[in-house]
Amino acid sequence: MSMSSCCKYFGYSRSAYYDWTKRKSEQEAKEGLVLELVREHRRIHPRIGGRKLYKLIEGDLTSLSISVGRDKLFDLLRSSGLLVKLKRKYMVTTQSFSRFSRYKDLYNGQEWNSIDQAWVSDITYIRLKDSFRYLYLITDAYSRKIVGWHLGSTLESQNAVEALKMALSQCKRSKGLIHHSDRGFQYCSKVYTELLKKAKIESSMGEAGNCYDNAMAERVNGILKTEYLLDGTFKSLKEAYSAVKHAIWAYNEKRPHLSLKMAKPSEVHKGVSVFSSLKRKSSTRQKPVKAI
Repeated sequence: MSMSSCCKYFGYSRSAYYDWTKRKSEQEAKEGLVLELVREHRRIHPRIGGRKLYKLIEGDLTSLSISVGRDKLFDLLRSSGLLVKLKRKYMVTTQSFSRFSRYKDLYNGQEWNSIDQAWVSDITYIRLKDSFRYLYLITDAYSRKIVGWHLGSTLESQNAVEALKMALSQCKRSKGLIHHSDRGFQYCSKVYTELLKKAKIESSMGEAGNCYDNAMAERVNGILKTEYLLDGTFKSLKEAYSAVKHAIWAYNEKRPHLSLKMAKPSEVHKGVSVFSSLKRKSSTRQKPVKAI
């Protein structure tokens, strides 16, 4: 059957058919460009969620005169098999012992309006082929920037101290800063608490066994695991260290945060973002938001 006959059969003119095929071809080309932009950013942020992904490609879409809304992007990701399916794995890294000193919760419910007012600390595990390593993290409560980290082979206090030393090395003013953590023995140890006291930092701890008292730290752990592939199994310590280093760099420098009005932690920490003029309040015993 000829093209003219087909068009006549369905009640369309040949010109209408060719207009339709042209529009369809242009639409497919635009969608291909959008997917290429998505893949480009996913090389840095392997499992970043759709909302943040849209923010990252928004400028490029405008430059290319491509009109794609957030809902359309989600549909495109879904149809292309690019929607992220998150999974969670848990391992106990908090070991609390009553013989160590305990501290009051000075963090939850407080309001922060600049950097270096409060830090949150936590430990998460990194799986190697035949063992584990432990990632010690310290995050600024206002900017959400990871300011200190250390990949250790054990849960010994000295590994937590190394992360704290990194955080202190870039801190402009530590006097009066609040250090919040769970009741893990690492944060109650003599060597750790003496280093805090020397820097005139106040210790704060949540309730034993209540991860919601350290929700921000838990959320940072979740983002690194689910969006930057740190929940995988690494062949060697060198590979694991490289993955951790990249994940923290991408999180700090490249990832837009919903809680920061889509600014990036390093921007806020440096005072580059307009968000730095706003106030933020730490939640009190709220369930951590899923990292999406």
